[in-house]
Amino acid sequence: MSANDICRLDAVTLSRLIQSKALSPVEVTEAALARMSQLEPALHAFCTPTPDLAIATAKQIEADIMAGHAVGPLAGVPIGIKDLVCTAGIHTVSGSAAYIDFVPEEDDVVVERLKAAGAVILGKTNVPEFGYSGVAHNPVFETTRNPWNPELTSGGSSGGSGAAVATGMVPFAIGSDGGGSIRIPSSFCGLYGMKASMGRVPLYPGCRDERYPGVSSWESLEHIGPMSRTVADSALMLSVIAGSDDRDRHSLPTADFDWMKVLEGDIKGLKVAYSPDWGYAAVDPQVRQIVGNAVKVFEQALGCIVEEANPGWENPYDTFWALVALDSDLVGMRKMAEQLGDKMSPHLVEFLNRQWTAEDFTNAVLARKALNNKMWKFMRQYDLLLTPTLAVPPFEIGIQGPEVIDGRQVEPFEWLAFTFPINMTGQPAATIPVGWTDDGLPIGLQIIGRHLDDPLVLKASAVFERAAPWGDRHPTLLDQLRL
Repeated sequence: MSANDICRLDAVTLSRLIQSKALSPVEVTEAALARMSQLEPALHAFCTPTPDLAIATAKQIEADIMAGHAVGPLAGVPIGIKDLVCTAGIHTVSGSAAYIDFVPEEDDVVVERLKAAGAVILGKTNVPEFGYSGVAHNPVFETTRNPWNPELTSGGSSGGSGAAVATGMVPFAIGSDGGGSIRIPSSFCGLYGMKASMGRVPLYPGCRDERYPGVSSWESLEHIGPMSRTVADSALMLSVIAGSDDRDRHSLPTADFDWMKVLEGDIKGLKVAYSPDWGYAAVDPQVRQIVGNAVKVFEQALGCIVEEANPGWENPYDTFWALVALDSDLVGMRKMAEQLGDKMSPHLVEFLNRQWTAEDFTNAVLARKALNNKMWKFMRQYDLLLTPTLAVPPFEIGIQGPEVIDGRQVEPFEWLAFTFPINMTGQPAATIPVGWTDDGLPIGLQIIGRHLDDPLVLKASAVFERAAPWGDRHPTLLDQLRL
C-alpha cells in the first residue's frame, strides 16, 4: 500500500489494519509525516509539529503489537491536537505571544485518554489567539489556509485541525467548540464534526485552570470533540475521550450507550424541524439552496417528517459575547494586552477594552435561561432540528467575517448565527457535508439533538452519510498535487 493510499484511509480502517498487523504503525506514521512535509508549506495546519515524538510513539506501539501485548483501540492511528488543548512536554501556544514558550506540565484529560488508547500525536494544530475567533490567523504563526482554495480561510478556531484532516495528514483531529469551533472549520473544510452534549467530554486544565489567563476562558460554553472525514471516525474518538472526570465539575457520567452501535439502523418516521435562518439571520443564497436540498433528503430518502419551524428567540448575538466575557479572566487578559501591545490580535484587544458591567452579565445569564426555555419547549415537539451550519461559504483570509451577507450589513461574527446558540444550550450538534458551491467550496448542514441525545445525532449523521456520501470528493489542493 502506497503512502498516499494510507493517508486516504479512515481511522476505523487504519485501526483494524494496524491491529491485524496488515499495516505497521511506523509505516502509517511515516506516510502521515511525508504528507505533512508536502502540504505544510502551503497550508500551515500544524503550528508545532512533533515528528520525532510521533515516530518514537509508533515504534513503541509496533513493538507492543509484535510482542502480543494489549494495545488500545487507536493504537498507531495518527492524530492532531488543537493548540488550545494542553499537552505535557509540547508547546501549547494558544496562538498568543504571551504563551510562546509555554510547555504544560500536564496533559488535558482528552490527551491522556488518546495516549492511553494508543493514538500517535503528530503535533499541535493552529488556532486564532485563545480561540476568540471563527477563523485561524494569529499574531504568532503562519495563517492556516483552506485546502479547497488556499486563498480562503479554513475557519476556526480549530482551523488547523480542519485543514489537516481534510488533506489526510491525519484521519481525525481534536477540535474545541465554544461558539462553533468544531463545526465551523469542519463545514469550511468538507468534514464531519461533532460537538457532543456539554459535559460528555471533560476538560482540564483547558478552560478550568485559573492560573492561565486566556486559556482559562469559556468554561460554561466550551466543548471538546472530534473532526473527521467519516461519521464512524468521530464516534470512535468519542468512545475514547468521553466519560466523567472529577477535574471537570461539568462532566457527565459515562454514557449508557455504545458510541459505535448507535450508528446502526434508520431514522424513518422521526419528526424533524428545519430552520433556514432562525427567523432573523442573513444567509448566503447558495448556502440556503444547498442546505434546503439536503433537508429534502431527510424527507424523501430517509423517511422523516420535516417541518419548517423556528424556536422563536430573538438574535442572542450580544448575549453570547457577554457570556464569553463573563467566562474570561478580564483582569489577567487586560494585563496581558498591556504587556503585549500590538502583538495581541486587534479584535481581542477591542473585546477586552469594552467596559462590561454587572448588568451586562446578569442580563446575559437571564437571556440564556430564556433561550434555553424556548429551546426545550421547541424540542419536545421534534426529534431533531436542522439548520445551515454557517451562513456563508468560506471567505478570504485576514478578516473576521464578511461585512455583508445576502445584501444585508452584518456584524463581523454574525455568519456564526447557527452555531453559537447551541453552545448556550449545551445540546449535541454535528455538521455534515451536504454539497459544494459553484466555486467548489464545501457547505455543511447542522444536525441538533435534544438534551443529551447524542446517539440520535450520530445515527442521523450516519444515515445521511449512507444516503448522500461525500467521501469520494477531495480538496482541490490534493488533486493538484496528485495526492
